[in-house]
Amino acid sequence: MKSEEKRFPKSKLAWVWENMEGSRGIYITAMAMTIFYNVLQLTVPYFSGEIVDIFLTGENAAYNLKNNTSLFYKLIIGMIAVTLLRVVVVYVDLLIYEHVSQKVLQRVRNYLYDKIQRQDMTFYSTYRTGDLMTRVTGDLDAIRHMVAWVVRIVIESFSLYLTAAIFFLYTNWKVALSVLVISPFVFMIIIKFKNSVAPMHAKLREKLAQMNTYAQENIAGNKVVKAFAREEYEIEKFDKANQDYRDTNKKTGFVWLRYFPYMETIANLMPVVLLAVGGLFMISGDMTMGEYVAFAGLIWAISNPMRAMGNIMNEFQRFSAAADKVMEIYYSEPKIKDKPDAVSHPERFEGKLSFQNVSFQYDDGDLPVLHNISFDIMPGQTVAIMGETGCGKSSLIHMIPRFYEATEGEILIDGTPVEDYKLEDLRKNIGLATQDVLLYSDTIEGNIAYGDSKIKLEEVEKYAQYSAASDFIDKMPEGYDTIVGERGVGLSGGQKQRISLARALAIRPSILILDDTTSAVDMETEKQIQQSLKELDFECTKIIIAQRISTTRTADKILIMQDGRITEEGTHEELLARKGYYYELVKLQEGISA
Repeated sequence: MKSEEKRFPKSKLAWVWENMEGSRGIYITAMAMTIFYNVLQLTVPYFSGEIVDIFLTGENAAYNLKNNTSLFYKLIIGMIAVTLLRVVVVYVDLLIYEHVSQKVLQRVRNYLYDKIQRQDMTFYSTYRTGDLMTRVTGDLDAIRHMVAWVVRIVIESFSLYLTAAIFFLYTNWKVALSVLVISPFVFMIIIKFKNSVAPMHAKLREKLAQMNTYAQENIAGNKVVKAFAREEYEIEKFDKANQDYRDTNKKTGFVWLRYFPYMETIANLMPVVLLAVGGLFMISGDMTMGEYVAFAGLIWAISNPMRAMGNIMNEFQRFSAAADKVMEIYYSEPKIKDKPDAVSHPERFEGKLSFQNVSFQYDDGDLPVLHNISFDIMPGQTVAIMGETGCGKSSLIHMIPRFYEATEGEILIDGTPVEDYKLEDLRKNIGLATQDVLLYSDTIEGNIAYGDSKIKLEEVEKYAQYSAASDFIDKMPEGYDTIVGERGVGLSGGQKQRISLARALAIRPSILILDDTTSAVDMETEKQIQQSLKELDFECTKIIIAQRISTTRTADKILIMQDGRITEEGTHEELLARKGYYYELVKLQEGISA
């Protein structure tokens, strides 16, 4: 527990209690009701003992049965009434536990989703998608189960045990001690079981996360699987993960089975002890038949909580392993977030961009990706960035909306460092379209209007025309109401790129970043897009990563990157005159003579 408190601001149970805000009063009521209906368990054995002593085996049994029948009926009616009352209390109690557990589940799940949404790119490169899905589904269900079932069973078991023990001691303390003396052995067994099963639940949870990751990656990458005819390989890989999960599950179950015989033996020994000791006490006259009937009718209230302790501990360890994973995300904080004194800037940026001696290295990387990058872009200019794969182009543009942050130097927009803007204001002014397009399972209109759901269809159509997407959208039977499949299934690469560009334009950005966005479109469509970008009805600074000379030829400035450095900078004509990397690239693509 000490190590957990170092990792998290609160213990696991304190964290659960914190997330019961608004339901704590009713939850305490439910716990009190749990104690109450378990105390009611005493009444039936008590009434049974009274009936036996007064009307069956007592000295005046015959007389009482003949002349005091009203008491007999009162005791019978009392037993029935208490039983019915207990049923009602238990029913309402279960409803409250379930109600509170679902509210806790909803609250934590919403908080986790919000937390995940606001994380930075380092977070997403650290956690696997399947692992995150396990945390917001299976792990959260284990926490809900803790609130709805485990807590209730713990209270029920202890209250039942204590009330029964008190009743036994009050009724006949000598017989009670003979029965209860076995109890301490149960707690010794439970402690040993806890130490054995705790690491197994942590391992079991990791196996489940791994299996979910395999399934998620395989379903998302189904095209690659089919392209390489690797269905059998993927089936075998998943089957192995499934077997590992099954085997770990079995091993976890077998841990309890090792201790189960001892627990069951102790629990079953109690009625035997009662029979032997109770018989001797009745023979000696130290115990009445009614007292024995009450003991016999309530002995389960001592033995059943002992049986339940194993399951309770098992479920608590499952909760503990799940809570570790959920709280890890719950208390995580993004490295990239608003500064306390961040500037609010709801208005449009002018679009002036400046890199000043910027260097960058990934947290998990050994070598810098960018080295001493400096350049300026004036409002409304179009700047093209070219270079070999892996030279740092994408890393450079991802630093503008602060997906990553410079390790050295500064990036300024309109003379203000990007770190000084609020993230929301910064990113709302930047339109980003990448080569690897993600479209949502929504209409084409919904995907284009994703950045601003308030825009009208006429505007959506206008931005689709800018990106040359209207050509193929108008030919679809349902037009802009066409539902695209998950990740844009059913559309070609070029069609998805054009919708992505329309989506970036639809927010009317001050800075438009295109990361090889037209790589999958034909030359004629690319030319149409370039002309449209010159005729936008709003002014914006354009940064285009491209490999085609046809895209970069008309740019106001071209930056050539090699090994994380800018090695050439100028217009098309200026770079041709230098006869460097750009000149060689033009020769390769257009076949000009040296």
